[in-house]
Amino acid sequence: MTIRKVAQLGHPVLREKAGPIEKEAIKSPAIQALIDDMIQTKEEYVGIGLAAPQVHEPLQLIVVGLKNNPRYPDAEQVLLRTVINPKITGFSTDMDEDWESCLSVDNLSGLVKRARKITVTGLDREGDDIEINAEGFEARVYQHEIDHLYGKVFLDRMSDLRSLCFGKEFSKFARLYEPEEEAGDEEQGL
Repeated sequence: MTIRKVAQLGHPVLREKAGPIEKEAIKSPAIQALIDDMIQTKEEYVGIGLAAPQVHEPLQLIVVGLKNNPRYPDAEQVLLRTVINPKITGFSTDMDEDWESCLSVDNLSGLVKRARKITVTGLDREGDDIEINAEGFEARVYQHEIDHLYGKVFLDRMSDLRSLCFGKEFSKFARLYEPEEEAGDEEQGL
């Protein structure tokens, strides 16, 4: 296994649409090594999830898992899974806004609105069909990682960039941020 370099925002691979992995290629030594490397890299960088484009591979592949992560001491545990060619096939209209950060957008966090419940389908590392019903924090992680496969980062999903903050300030001030109420017609000049 190899710890791979994580691409940072600005590298073109993060803005490309990733290509699917053929089912016949899943068990190849190259894809299996990529999966192992991504899991090792995710652990080394203390991440919750990682998408193949983040390690310079424009392929539809994500790894997700959280167990005793010091960056997220209060977060619920998330089962370690590999999902190849993932698709969100269902989502709730119930939305939740919470903080996100990204290994490819180093040291920044911001509030992002996401669906509270989703269904993800795809293939596991053996090439078998899987379906994952996720909610809350786990649903957020899957949406975040799948966005990478379409050339998106969490910044693209932020509705209000005023919540964007660096790590040191996040630890001091994030609890103080409260989204403003939407302005009434009179404040908008209507």
